Amino acid sequence: MRIDVVDPPAYTPPYDRALSAALARAGAEVTLRSGAFNYGEVASAEGYRVDQCFGAMLKGRPGSPLRAASRLVAELPEMLRYRRLARQADLVHFQWLPLPQIGASLLPTDRPVVITAHDVVPREPRPGQIAGLRRAYARADAVVVHSEDGSERLQRELGVAAERCHVIPHGTFTHLAEIANRAPLPQELAAVEGPVALCFGLMRPYKGLDVAIEAWRGITDAELWIVGLPRMDTAPLKASAPKNVRFVERFIEDREIPAFFERAELVLLPYREIDHSGVCFTALAFGTPMLLSDVGGFPEIAAAGAAELVPAGDAAALRTQAQALLSDAAARQRLAAGAATAARDLYDWDRVAALHLELYSKLIGGGAR
Repeated sequence: MRIDVVDPPAYTPPYDRALSAALARAGAEVTLRSGAFNYGEVASAEGYRVDQCFGAMLKGRPGSPLRAASRLVAELPEMLRYRRLARQADLVHFQWLPLPQIGASLLPTDRPVVITAHDVVPREPRPGQIAGLRRAYARADAVVVHSEDGSERLQRELGVAAERCHVIPHGTFTHLAEIANRAPLPQELAAVEGPVALCFGLMRPYKGLDVAIEAWRGITDAELWIVGLPRMDTAPLKASAPKNVRFVERFIEDREIPAFFERAELVLLPYREIDHSGVCFTALAFGTPMLLSDVGGFPEIAAAGAAELVPAGDAAALRTQAQALLSDAAARQRLAAGAATAARDLYDWDRVAALHLELYSKLIGGGAR
């Protein structure tokens, strides 16, 4: 079975590469077709081929107006070129469509197409983006989503038929825990004594960093580290943060990640909305206890025994539960054990790949399109 895994903007290399490797281990012939990742090294390709067939026309820095304009110019010729390349595959699986306003009408039409809805409904939509996604999902033979909540939202908010929604879990990023050439914590963080809670990943408004900072106003015996590349103005956050909140505002490369997750007693994900989060599946890999808001697929993680929940947007509840967990080593050990079990039994990449291959086989064998 020849499968193209397609991520034109290279939004999620850890996911793309983990899925591609697991599909290859299961016997599929996989090509990952993507753009270049501009922020750091990515995992080596194990058993699959990589073709960076997107992005050659892009100009400017990621996130700059020039980059956005050049992506608009590049979308039509790159997607038309990919339609020709797609003839080499039995099935194509898009992870992201950077401009569904244009790309929806340029999807391959002569073989099965699967799209994963990593963001079920864009949280910061651009003009025409949601309408473009509706068209793309309508043209796809199947839409993969990572939680039952996400499936319900796809049907309710974007009109995807129930029979074309397929819930396949996200996998645990175990490769991060297996990195050999690890980098130590920055010196100023390595010197910190006492408990640490960690908010990790791209800084965006929907992630509730303001809620975490407000919660920390009542916590004096532990530090909160907010770590990741800003995608928002963080000046108001820093101005309102108490002294025991530290910011590390840059992209964290893979080899740096273990030190942060192994140092933290607790990972906070106080998101206002989400389907699932790569940060969550990174914490699972390290067995770091999690405190999550009760949105999207997060209740499924808690039901597996790997996290506890608080109401989204409730800083007082976050403060109370964070204090309880930081002072209760036995409770954290219980969550760590739950994380190890969930990573092994529910969110193992080989299981994830098997579910994908079952779907692919039905679409190919059933003469989709």
